[in-house]
Amino acid sequence: MTRAFQLKEVSVRYDAKEVLSKVRCDFDAGEFVAIAGPNGAGKSTLLGAMSGLRGSYSGSCLYRGKEIRKWDRKAFAREVSIVPQSVRIDFPFTVEQVVLMGRAPFASSLFESDEDRYQVLRVMTLTGTTEFRDRDFRTLSGGEKQRVVVASALAQMPSVLLLDEPAAFLDIEHQIALYRLLRNLCEGGVLVIAVTHDLNLAAAYASRVILLRKGELVADGLPSQVLDTHTLKDVFRVDVQIVTGPTGRPWIQYGG
Repeated sequence: MTRAFQLKEVSVRYDAKEVLSKVRCDFDAGEFVAIAGPNGAGKSTLLGAMSGLRGSYSGSCLYRGKEIRKWDRKAFAREVSIVPQSVRIDFPFTVEQVVLMGRAPFASSLFESDEDRYQVLRVMTLTGTTEFRDRDFRTLSGGEKQRVVVASALAQMPSVLLLDEPAAFLDIEHQIALYRLLRNLCEGGVLVIAVTHDLNLAAAYASRVILLRKGELVADGLPSQVLDTHTLKDVFRVDVQIVTGPTGRPWIQYGG
């Protein structure tokens, strides 16, 4: 079976500084993978390489057995969608128009199709953004904007969803709603890879956790395998206690 993504010795340099060093890992359809690590660990850089937005990597980054750089960009966009840390829009687009931009890889004319309108309504309902569909995107709060950007990514109907800190601006209610949505997408066969600083969200919802430190992959496995006191102290330089939650998954308490 061809893996969704195969990373072989992937490295990225910014001038003389190596920010990602010989990362090797594979990803399969239906996984929910959380990527965590300190600031500067290379998390966003890794997503950038996998999304095709950062083509200056060395090594090999394959999607469905084909090097990402060799994919037709429109065909790749129909398969892989990315939610960046932040999106700036300087023009007066409505929320609905921003979500509709996610349908660009399927556009065959200047006007949206019935399928486009159906998918936009579907993903706005999923993300709870229909209530402000006619508002200027620029007037939204940070959390509202983030939900709209997620909706736009989902409108691409991707097989892979890459998210960089998707819950950073969300309140607790919408953090939980988002992670439940992501888990449901995985159950439907979508590969979800999310960069996060919230290890407890990762522990509660992800099927797999990858830890990066100084550009290197230092741990990769089930949350219960990766999120242990020794590894977390080694990676994050903090003391933690691990308790078992009611679902049997680990829960992290910080401090002595």
